[in-house]
Amino acid sequence: MANYISIHSQNPQPRLIKQAAKIMDDGGILVYPTDSVYGIGCKIGEKRALERIRKIRGLDKDHNFTLLCRDISEVAVYAKLSNSNFRTLKAFTPGPFTFVLAASSELPRRLQHPKRKTVGVRIPDNSIIQALMNVLSEPVINMTFTLPDDEYGLSDAHEIRQRVGEQVDAIIDGGFCGVLPSTVVDLTGNAPNLVRQGLGDFALSNQ
Repeated sequence: MANYISIHSQNPQPRLIKQAAKIMDDGGILVYPTDSVYGIGCKIGEKRALERIRKIRGLDKDHNFTLLCRDISEVAVYAKLSNSNFRTLKAFTPGPFTFVLAASSELPRRLQHPKRKTVGVRIPDNSIIQALMNVLSEPVINMTFTLPDDEYGLSDAHEIRQRVGEQVDAIIDGGFCGVLPSTVVDLTGNAPNLVRQGLGDFALSNQ
């Protein structure tokens, strides 16, 4: 059964964050809250953990993961940022948005879109996942935690434990999350393209 770690949503306890980070450092899979729905993820270099996540989610090898980053500076390590894209990220992050960008040479090819060489990046506005990434000192590979045949992502840690407690290494209970995923915006073209409307309200006039 997975470790079940209850962490304060606004003031994450450092001891518990370090406990969760060690599980991920050891190659484990974590379920954690974000600013939209719960996510499931692992460290960048953990190929076996990535395959376990695909199996839990019922996805094929071509389905893309998202990179959760602490800030825009970290995004710029793994993705190419033009001046206009930088301004867009500055206007809308942290928040419930996934931005599709051209991948940099620092991002492993297995995490890039196989044809477009792109990556989806997020800077979540959630104290728990931000604290976890600060301890790890690197981004987290993430997927929305939606199980096969479910229409919406899971938003309650207790339900997650009941359904997949035997398949993941740890579940962070950070309280109830919503049911809407992040809003996805493609920034690889001449103008931003709204790919999926989710929780975030993407309005170019706000830039």
